Amino acid sequence: MPDLISYAQAGEQEFLRQIFVRDQMAEWSKDPLIMARADGVRYWDIHGREYLDALSGIYVVSVGHNNPRVIDAIRRQLESLHFSPPMHGTNPVAIQLANLLAELAPGDLSTVKFQCGGGEVIEGAIKLARQYHRLTGSPGKYKIISRYQSWHGSTLGALAASGLKSRKTVNEPLGPGFIHVFPPTCYRCPFDKRYPDCGITCAKLIGDTIEMEDPATVSAVLVEPIGHTGGIIDPPDEYLPMLREICDQHNVLLVFDEVITGVGRTGQLFAADTFGVLPDVLCTGKGLSGGYVPLSAMLVRRPIADAFWGPISENPGYVEGHTFEGNPISCATGIAVLREILERDLLANARALGERLRAGFADIARRHGCIGDIRGRGLLQGVEWVRDPATKQAFAAELNFGVRVGRRALKHGLLCRFDPNWLAFGPALTTTADELDQMLAILDRSVGEVLGELGDQR
Repeated sequence: MPDLISYAQAGEQEFLRQIFVRDQMAEWSKDPLIMARADGVRYWDIHGREYLDALSGIYVVSVGHNNPRVIDAIRRQLESLHFSPPMHGTNPVAIQLANLLAELAPGDLSTVKFQCGGGEVIEGAIKLARQYHRLTGSPGKYKIISRYQSWHGSTLGALAASGLKSRKTVNEPLGPGFIHVFPPTCYRCPFDKRYPDCGITCAKLIGDTIEMEDPATVSAVLVEPIGHTGGIIDPPDEYLPMLREICDQHNVLLVFDEVITGVGRTGQLFAADTFGVLPDVLCTGKGLSGGYVPLSAMLVRRPIADAFWGPISENPGYVEGHTFEGNPISCATGIAVLREILERDLLANARALGERLRAGFADIARRHGCIGDIRGRGLLQGVEWVRDPATKQAFAAELNFGVRVGRRALKHGLLCRFDPNWLAFGPALTTTADELDQMLAILDRSVGEVLGELGDQR
């Protein structure tokens, strides 16, 4: 097949039409972004333009592009075993990674199931919750409670648990048994209350929902400790502990989707550590392999895992399987990534740079007067754009302010996550202070330019 880069450089639009990307193809093909190489926290496209990666690709490249330790681990593993038969057994590196995760995870999250991506591992958690209750004498517990504005993956079960109408409606009807509640968006409380005098209504209503649905029918509560797609939804301190108590009260599993927040993103290895709350099931991915290969993992508390243990004549075990689960190359990569994070103390770097990032966002807010809220932890932080911080008045929808800023930043060589009303950074844990300052400087310039162009329209 002809070389993609040659085609793109030659302006072969028909060739580009054969490739599906996230954005609408007709719009994207007007100015296609095609990356050619990367190193550290930088990309270069096929035209040689350089981009600072303030997004870790998509919260994936946790230890930087072209990391020697990870590449060497992949090369060594390729020379010995690149695939093992998953129907018949496992392999040494899968066992090593599982043991390492069990050692590093909080509490008794000591049983591990490997998958390939975030959607897969969330699907696995949904199945595990339903199977667990069936095995423990409550077969009617099948419903999953999750949140509006959440994103758990594009496979049908994970999509049904997600709360984004823009991605769900075109695929509906989806599977039954998925109930949604409002997220803890304190800056714009859906109940018109103010923290801390709100009584954490957003958490209490989850308990009320379980009661109204009938606890005998609810299997799990599935949440991102820090929500992403709603604009970096950072919950109040009381929120997750309250969910833990509610789930315990009703014999409902608490599942953390840490596909984004896991593996150091919040300044601790897991957001469960950051918030001091132990879930029954923890799903992680993205940064676990640093983006070098597909890899995700589901960590399960010991009492939950024990329900799947027993003679096959009495207990079918956990009924779930994928061709590439526990792949030796993927697991060798995961070990190398975790060792890089631990031995270079990148968790401390994420915490220190997290403080620097928040200060940088605050400085942009003071300079330009268009940021209403700064949210997140460690190297997962975002801002909400507003026309007037005093009143929280948003920009007019037709201005598409956040998208304008994000696209201008991309033009100036900065890759970040942007939506009409918010923008987020999630750079690699290996990012230096100087590199972060460069990212913030481009954002500052981009905001100023967009505001200048809008003038009185804002």
